[in-house]
Amino acid sequence: MLTQEKADQLAQEWIHAWNSHDIDAIIHHYSEAVIFTSPLIVKILDLPDGTITGKQALRDYFITGLSRFPELNFKLYHVLVGCNSIVLYYKSVNNLVASEVMILDEAFKVKSCLCHYTTVEE
Repeated sequence: MLTQEKADQLAQEWIHAWNSHDIDAIIHHYSEAVIFTSPLIVKILDLPDGTITGKQALRDYFITGLSRFPELNFKLYHVLVGCNSIVLYYKSVNNLVASEVMILDEAFKVKSCLCHYTTVEE
């Protein structure tokens, strides 16, 4: 069972990896067979279904994203915990607020992720 403490730890490590722009630390959180879906994939990679499958393809996408947003700095607002999943709610790039639903495997690696965004004015 996933505890709030473990979910908070995963979230803090994930945020730190992104804010450090450390691709190895970022991709460490994902399983080899990850399925990752995001509206930003549609925009950045021009993939109509917004889905990437596999850790290497996800790594390549993240490298592209980091190069497009060199000032990327996420701010974590909330971590919601489920039985085998977490939802991270955070401030993203370009005045976006994000929510990522992450389904975890037995090793607490992300095996499936659904990303959601909305624009907010500051």
